Amino acid sequence: MATTISLTEALKKHFGFGTFKGNQEAIITSLMEGNDVFVLMPTGGGKSLCYQLPALLLDGTAIVVSPLIALMKNQVDAMRNFSEKDSIAHFLNSSLSRTQIDQVKSDVTDGKTKLLYVAPESLTKEDNIDFLKSVTISFFAIDEAHCISEWGHDFRPEYRRIRPIINEIGSRPVIALTATATPKVQHDIQKNLGMNVGARVFKSSFNRHNLYYEVRPKTKSTDHDIIRFIRQHSGKSGIIYCLSRKKVEELAELLRVNNIKALPYHAGMDAATRSENQDAFLLEKVDIIVATIAFGMGIDKPDVRFVIHYDMPKSLEGYYQETGRAGRDGGEGYCLTFYAYRDLQKMEKFMQGKPLAEQEIGRQLLAETAAYAESSVCRRRTLLHYFGEVFTDERCGNCDNCKNTKKKVEAKEELLATIETIAALKEKFKADYIIDILLGKDTADVKSYRHEDLEVFGCLESSNRRFLNALIRQATLDGYLTRDIENYGIISLTPKAKSYLKNPVSFHVVEDNEFSDEEDVVVNMKSGSGCAADPELYSILSALRKTIAQHHNLPPYVIFQDPSLEAMATTYPITTEELQNIPGVGEGKAKRYGQEFLKVIKDYVDEKEIERPEDWRVRSVANKSKRKIAIIQAIDRKIDLEEVAASNGLEFDQLLDEIESIVNSGNKINLNYFINEHLDEDEQDEIFDYFRSAEDGSLNTAYKELCPDYTEDEVRLVRIKFLSELGN
Repeated sequence: MATTISLTEALKKHFGFGTFKGNQEAIITSLMEGNDVFVLMPTGGGKSLCYQLPALLLDGTAIVVSPLIALMKNQVDAMRNFSEKDSIAHFLNSSLSRTQIDQVKSDVTDGKTKLLYVAPESLTKEDNIDFLKSVTISFFAIDEAHCISEWGHDFRPEYRRIRPIINEIGSRPVIALTATATPKVQHDIQKNLGMNVGARVFKSSFNRHNLYYEVRPKTKSTDHDIIRFIRQHSGKSGIIYCLSRKKVEELAELLRVNNIKALPYHAGMDAATRSENQDAFLLEKVDIIVATIAFGMGIDKPDVRFVIHYDMPKSLEGYYQETGRAGRDGGEGYCLTFYAYRDLQKMEKFMQGKPLAEQEIGRQLLAETAAYAESSVCRRRTLLHYFGEVFTDERCGNCDNCKNTKKKVEAKEELLATIETIAALKEKFKADYIIDILLGKDTADVKSYRHEDLEVFGCLESSNRRFLNALIRQATLDGYLTRDIENYGIISLTPKAKSYLKNPVSFHVVEDNEFSDEEDVVVNMKSGSGCAADPELYSILSALRKTIAQHHNLPPYVIFQDPSLEAMATTYPITTEELQNIPGVGEGKAKRYGQEFLKVIKDYVDEKEIERPEDWRVRSVANKSKRKIAIIQAIDRKIDLEEVAASNGLEFDQLLDEIESIVNSGNKINLNYFINEHLDEDEQDEIFDYFRSAEDGSLNTAYKELCPDYTEDEVRLVRIKFLSELGN
C-alpha cells in the first residue's frame, strides 16, 4: 500500500501535478485499500485521475467500462501521452480488427497494459469474459455511471448487466463515477452495482462558480443571435448542441458561410469524419463544434469558453453535464440556452410508443427542464437543489436571473392555501393536479376523485397557473415542499410546512419569466429589444425614392417597396453586398438604383455616429435558390405556369409568390406567353394603366378596384409583368 507521500510523488511522476484536487486523494486511497467507491464529481473536477493513478500503481489491469468509442479513444490517447509506451492503455470495442484485438489481448496478458477501456456491449461477449477471467484485474471502473439508471439522462440498458458480468469474471473492487446524478439516480446506481453496503461515497459540490447561466427565448432570429454571440467571443472555443442531426448540419454550414470556423459532429456521420472533426476542435483548427449530445463525454479540452444549447435538453442532468464542458480550467464559461416550450412538446410526442413508465419518467424530466428555463429564481440555486445540494445564498450573482432580478410579491396567504390543499389531498398528487384544485378546475380527474367537494376547492380561483407553478417551485426550494421523483413528482409536505400552518410568516414569490410562443419576433440588432425602423432615415429614403420615381416617370413602389425601405432604415446597409441582402432588392435593383440610396444611408450613419456592429449582417444559406432557378428556366422555356407549379410541389398562388420574389429581387421575367392566353391586349392595358397610376401598388387595393372584372390571379400576373418591365 502506497503512503500518502508516495501517492503525491506518484501523482507528480506520472501526471506532473504537485497536489490533488478536492477528494481525489481520499478516493484513490479508499480504492487502493480494496473498497468499492462511488464518486459524484462535477465535470472538470478530475474524475479520470481517480482511477488512472491507482491503475498505474496496482498490480494487474484496471477495466474501465465506458459508453462511447470516441470517449475511449480520447482517454487512451491522453494516457499514452503520459507514458513512454502506447501499450500502457488500450480500448476493446467494435472498431478494432481481429489483428488489433489480438494485439490488445497480448499486451494485457503480458502485463504491459494498466488500463483497458471496454464498451459494456464488449464486456458481455463470451470470448471477452473468458479472456478477462484469465488475467489479473486490479479493479473495475464504471465511467459515466449515470447510464445505469432509467432516471439518468443517458440511460443505457447494457449498463444494468455490468454487475452480474463482474461477478462472473471475478469479484474485484468497483469504482463508479459520474458528473451528474440526482439523489434518485445515485441510489439507483449504487443499488444496481451492489454498492449499498460498505461502499465509500464521495460527493463533491455541483457548484461551478465560474459558469454563467443564461436562458433566452428561441425566435426566428436565434441563428443570427448565435452568430452575433460567437463574433463577440471571437477566437474562443465553443460547443453548440442541437437535438437533431439535420439542424447540426444546417447550423454548421451557416456558421461557415459567415466566416466562422465550425464543423458538425453527430452519430449519423461516418466514424472517420467524426474523429477528424473532433481532433480538429481539440487541436484548435476550428473554433466551434456544432453537435448532438454524442459529442463531448470525457472530451479533455479545458478552455471551452462557451456552450450554447440551440434546443433545451431533455433533462437537467443532460443540461448540467453539457454546460459543464465550459470553463473546465476554472476560467470563463458562458452557458447560453435558447428555450421554446414547443420544443419540449415535440420531445414529448417522440416518446409515444415507448413503455408507459418510460414515458412518465421522460415527462417528469421535461417538466423539470421547463421549470428551470421559465423560473426567475437564481439558476444556480435551482440546479443545485435538483441535484440534492443546498445553495444557501438567495442569489449567486452569476446568472441572468440574478443580473436581472424581478419584483417579488407577497404570497403568504397563497402558500398557506397551497399547504392546506396538499394536506387535504393526503400528499398523493402532482403539482398540476394541486393547481387544478386551487383554481377550482372541474376536470374529469377531479370529478373521478370527487375532490370538487373539498373545502379548499377553488380557494385561489382568482390566481393563475403560472404564478402558482412559481409558488410551488419556490416553496420547494425553500424547504416547505418536496417533490418525490420516484413517484413521478408527487408533492409532499415537510415538517417546515406543517410548522408554517401554525406560525405563518411573510413569503415572497418571484413570478416566472414569460416565454412567448410567438416564433417571429422583430429584434433590434443594436440593443436586442423590439423596435421599428429609424423613422428619420425612413423619411429621407422615402423622399429619395419619390425623386427617383418622378425622374423615371414611375410610381415610387416600383423602385423599392415599403418593406425594403423599412429594412434599410433598420439595418443601415452601406455596401452593395449589404443592400442585396435587403428583402425585395437583389442584385438587379441594387445595381440599378442602389448607389444613391447607399450614399444617403452612409452619410446619415456618419452624421449621426450610428454604431453598426460588425456582426449585424448574417449571410444566409441559399436553400431556395434551386427552386427559383428551376422556375426561371421553366418560364424561359415558356412552360405553362400550372405545370411549373405542379412540378415544384406548389399551389398556383404559391408559385406567384415565388415569381414576385424573383422580380422584386431585380430579375426580369417574361410572362407574356402565359398572360396572352388569358387576357387580350386591352384587358392587359387596363390593369397595366391601373398600376401605373396607383400610389402604393397594394394588391388588396387593386382587387377592390379591378375585381370581379378580373380574377385575383390575373391581377397578380399583370402586376408582376408591370414590375418586371418598368422596375427592372
